[in-house]
This record gives sequence, structure tokens and C-alpha cells, in this order.
Amino acid sequence: MRSIWKGAISFGLVTIPVKLYSATEQKDVTFHQVHREDGGRIRYKRVCTKCGEEVPYADIAKGYELATGEIVVLTDEDFEDLPLSTSRRIDVLQFTAADQIDPIYFAKSYYLEPDAEGAKPYVLLRNALESSGQVAVVKVALRQRESLATLRVRDGVFVLETMLWPDEIRRPDFEFLDEDVEVRAQELRMAESLIATMEADFDPEEYHDAYREALQEVIEAKVAGKEVVASPEVEEAGPAVDLMAALRASVEAAKRERGAAAKTKKEEKAESKKRARKTA
Repeated sequence: MRSIWKGAISFGLVTIPVKLYSATEQKDVTFHQVHREDGGRIRYKRVCTKCGEEVPYADIAKGYELATGEIVVLTDEDFEDLPLSTSRRIDVLQFTAADQIDPIYFAKSYYLEPDAEGAKPYVLLRNALESSGQVAVVKVALRQRESLATLRVRDGVFVLETMLWPDEIRRPDFEFLDEDVEVRAQELRMAESLIATMEADFDPEEYHDAYREALQEVIEAKVAGKEVVASPEVEEAGPAVDLMAALRASVEAAKRERGAAAKTKKEEKAESKKRARKTA
């Protein structure tokens, strides 16, 4: 990985120099826009809508559109006096329990690696934070944007998770919230039974992006000149007419799937032991 930012965690009078890395990456299959006839790449020009001329990047400024449709043009000088921290510091503001922060606030995750001289205070703060069971609420400026963030520990490394500001969270103002929707006690018990039947420890390795894998197969088939065979369509179930019957059937199906999965794991374990005995 390549670091994308260097700075320091400011914790009281302690300063911990760190490097910042993106903790995640998108695995989407990316495409270019091309000419259907010859596959040539499509290029775009920066053209002014008023004079119709192509504009060099050096002559492009930022514009804010008013409600009247007028544009206020801002130059680099207009941004110079704004109160955006350039000190490259991650300032610890407070410590709090992780469950007090709604996950809807989290935007993007980054790893923090200590610089050579910062290893000891880094490990000290990491161990203290882990033993406290809390997260640090911090403020940081990245890519011309100041953000609140949290600092937590994952696999022995600090994870910086930038957060949205409160006014960036939309209110779920839906009409059904004002309706008096009646749920019968037996329906609630059946739904709870379904949840209990499907309960399991979360293992992300059990899941995969089926769409991306199928798309990659289409691309590989195109490259190899093979005929691309469409996948069979899965019929989507409509809304349940009888809620209780649908819940009951779901519970039974979940039990069958859980039993089949347990049987498969048992067979895999037995096969693994058999191979181990043969190797020995």
C-alpha cells in the first residue's frame, strides 16, 4: 500500500507521527466509454457554455450557483483565509463508547501506520484504547475538507473512520410512520422465531459478489471468443398474501437450510480428518 497523507495524532501533550492509507478498495469491474464501431476511447472537452470555446484547466475556477441561477465565481485567494486546518494533525477531542455513535455517520475508513519514531507512543495509545473499550473522537482535515472521525483499533492497527456532520444525515420522513399499522402477537412471535432460526456468527468470507463474478465471466468469454450464455432468471416472490403462512414457511425453509449447511460442514470436517490421517 502507498500512503496518501502524513501527519500526527495529537493526544494531550503526546504527538504520534503517522502515515495514512486507504483501508478499503472497490472491486467493481470498470469500463471506458468507447465508439461502438471501432472501440476508440471517447474523450471529453471542457467547453464553456457561454462562448463555446474549449477552456484550459488553468483558467477554470469554482462556481457556486445561487437560487436565482446566477453564478458566484470563487478563486484560490477566496479559499486562503478559510478556517481549514493545515497542521496535518489528528486532534483527539474525547473518548466515548463505540455504541453511542450511530454507524450512519461513518463515511470512509483509513489505516494509520506509525512513523519509525512514533512506534512506542502509537502502541501505548493503541493498548490503552483497547483496554478501555472506547473509541477516540477526533477532528482531521483531509482533501480540503474538515471532518469529525473516530479512532479505533482493528487487528492491532488504528483505523480512522471519517464521519458525516449531523446536518448531512437525512431525516426518514415517511408517511407510514404516522399510520397505525397493527401487528398481531402471533405474527411477532413467528417473526422472532424466524430471526432465531437464522441467527449465526457473521463471517464475511461466506459471501461473495455474484454479479461481479458473472460479469467477469462474460468478459473472459468475449476475450476467448466463446458464446455467452445468459444465466437463468430467478423469479422474484411478490408480497405475501397470508403473512403468518409466509413466516411459517420461511421458518421451515431456514431450518432445512441450516440443517443442510451443518451436514455439509460435518462432511467437510470428516473429509479433512481423513486426509490428515492419510498424510500422517
